[in-house]
Amino acid sequence: MKRSERLHAMSEALRRSGTRGVTAAGLAAQFGVSLRTVKRDIDALENSGLPVWARPGPGGGYGMLAQGNLPPITLSPAQAVALLAAVTAAADAPFADLATAGVRKILDVLDPATRVHAGELAQRIWVDNAAPGPRTVRSALEQGLADQRVVRIRYVSAEGEETTRDVEPMIFAATGGHWYLIGWCRLRGAIRWFRTSRVLSARTTNDACTGHHVDEIGPPPATAGPLQAGN
Repeated sequence: MKRSERLHAMSEALRRSGTRGVTAAGLAAQFGVSLRTVKRDIDALENSGLPVWARPGPGGGYGMLAQGNLPPITLSPAQAVALLAAVTAAADAPFADLATAGVRKILDVLDPATRVHAGELAQRIWVDNAAPGPRTVRSALEQGLADQRVVRIRYVSAEGEETTRDVEPMIFAATGGHWYLIGWCRLRGAIRWFRTSRVLSARTTNDACTGHHVDEIGPPPATAGPLQAGN
């Protein structure tokens, strides 16, 4: 996860913690960083003007004074739960952490009655929360795609062959119940599909992609297509 994204997600975690707050150790575990990094991030949030508070000593931690970041939103309980179910069931999707933070932010500004009804309905929906794989791997793949930088991955094929490859990320694709990173594989000199659950490790390099275009992959199937961000 890029630092800017982590700062945004951390601010949401602090806001949701309310008067309880959250410990530095809890934040470090949640975001996979050191206690020193948590303290640096908290300082950055404070310097940006956010009303972060700190409670020292045993049982202490960090939190954020209540303030409205979104205007009131009108959703039915079913619409609210549909958003929550979608992001919860897609924990392995690209940028899932940011999606969850966004939905939680929306739920927090619903009117109290809708929030209560949504909470009751949510209890009737079960989702298997099996771990989607190391957060560090998904963060590196996401950052590589967003910044168009080469990612170095350690990958194991369906046949059990393990290789290290430099890949220029082109798109994420979901098919057959799995997510794939499709990109230009410098080892093979061709476009390859990498199932994200088979990526053992990944890191984003400083090497810029060379400009391979999505059109090189070919047209998507009739039942598939890119996300629609607007009308």
